Amino acid sequence: MRLWRGILAGTLALCLTVPVCAAPVEDTVAQQRQEDLDFLYDTLKRGHPDLFANTPEEEFLARRGEIEKSLASASDQTFALDLQSLVAMVGDSHTTIALGSLAQTMRYYPIALTWRDGKWYLTTAPAAGKDMLGRQVTAVNGRTMERVVEAFGVVLSADNQVKLRRQYRQTCNVADFYEYLGLVEKGKPLILTLTGGESLEIAPVAAEELGRTDLVQMGASLPQPATAGRDQNYLAFPLNDSAYYIQYNSCMEDPDLPMERFSGQVQAELEAGDYRRILLDLRNNGGGSDGVIWPLLEVLRQEMDRGTEVVGLIGETTFSSAIINAVELQEMGAALVGDLTSGSVDHFGSVGSFRLPNSGLQVGCSRKYIDLGTLLDADAGRGVEPLEPDVLVPQTMEDTLEGRDTAVEWLLANPQRLEQKEYPGAPLTRGRFVALLWQAAGSPDAQSVEIADVLGIEWYLPAIYWAVESGVAAGTGEGGFQAARPITRQEAAVMAVKAAQLSGRAGQGEFTEPADGDQIALWAQEGVMQALSLDLMELRGGAFRPLDPMTRTEGEKLAGLLLQKEH
Repeated sequence: MRLWRGILAGTLALCLTVPVCAAPVEDTVAQQRQEDLDFLYDTLKRGHPDLFANTPEEEFLARRGEIEKSLASASDQTFALDLQSLVAMVGDSHTTIALGSLAQTMRYYPIALTWRDGKWYLTTAPAAGKDMLGRQVTAVNGRTMERVVEAFGVVLSADNQVKLRRQYRQTCNVADFYEYLGLVEKGKPLILTLTGGESLEIAPVAAEELGRTDLVQMGASLPQPATAGRDQNYLAFPLNDSAYYIQYNSCMEDPDLPMERFSGQVQAELEAGDYRRILLDLRNNGGGSDGVIWPLLEVLRQEMDRGTEVVGLIGETTFSSAIINAVELQEMGAALVGDLTSGSVDHFGSVGSFRLPNSGLQVGCSRKYIDLGTLLDADAGRGVEPLEPDVLVPQTMEDTLEGRDTAVEWLLANPQRLEQKEYPGAPLTRGRFVALLWQAAGSPDAQSVEIADVLGIEWYLPAIYWAVESGVAAGTGEGGFQAARPITRQEAAVMAVKAAQLSGRAGQGEFTEPADGDQIALWAQEGVMQALSLDLMELRGGAFRPLDPMTRTEGEKLAGLLLQKEH
């Protein structure tokens, strides 16, 4: 009896001590998580160039308050997703949280979904679902795919819808995400609705079990085109006698084949052949350093000057620095073919990273805003949005199943020279306007001059040389030209009049004095009056609006008037 009482007393004592110990443990967990939450928010606020560009600070603070209510009770996975939901509010594809080792503690559905032809397809499934492989998925647990992807936006960092879609594609099998977002009840299966009304029920499994699951994959047995992505930073080969192909998969130097040497090899092969078109494929390129490609761009510029057409290939995977390189191709005059990119034209980037002090979660944080419009005419009028190809040719499911590259096949079947897509309402830049004047003047030759702020690959570079040499346009100080800066009406008037004077014409007609003449800069007054006298420009409501920008359409109209006067 004494022994039994001793055991009972010990058990009771243990039971009584549990609550005493639990509170400090919970307090410690909550305190550590509070430190991580505070550190995350304060570091983002300090380091990000514009944390509240897309979401007001009061919404961040409200979400932060919600997270604080469950610091003691949330699981590690839930707390990580809470932090991820806070970071996703930044609306910046480069500012993210990596789950790290926590990913091994999560549960997964043994599936994969692929986006083709504007639809979602089941491309990986348990062996029992083999007959449903390749079928279109229309809903998940009764919600349309559009609603599911939109819901994932709560925890996925994305600055455009293509990026969000791609992020969903990469996380579409994470059961914890669905449960956290309220799309699936905890521990319940995922129910995929397929075309025809059939459904497939998938139970979640632990990460280690996922590797032992008997899966069937659509891509495993599919034939691959010659242009399929390879595990190399860059490579090149002829497609046929008239088309040469370059695959650029990473904006990083290959230590075994530096870009300078690779570009030299490409140049030698191009000179040895008689190629009419060069394809530069950026569809598998997720970024790195945008400057790595420059030796190759210089080779391509030389080929373009000899009359060879260069075409860039872009797609959903094209991201970050690869976006910059794609827009640089457009700046060279090349057309882009393929699909919308997940990377935005202008975007936050230049990522730095830090770790949270207690959970150890690693956070990537953008350090600057990259506005390509300050550097490239091709960016004018664009912003934080997917880069759109000049010719839309997305990969189709039919071609995927047949092992064909839709965009490359289309290019081989359509050898005609491609034109860039027009953006008539985009801002007219100084570089584009002098190009229009140069073309109206018959594209005369001009000696190259030193221009400090040009890249040296611009399609309109000969026009700048002509404008500076002829006096049609002056530089902007310190040897620069500011070719990508939107032109004002008074600048355009001065340049247009000087171009007219090259052909011996001067203003002679009568004109109405503008009501806002006192707003015209002294250096531009004579040019504005001459432009009005020549009927090259007009007043609106009696005003000239000297500082207003112009659109590309307005610039083309002005250059067209010069050409008419010429004849």
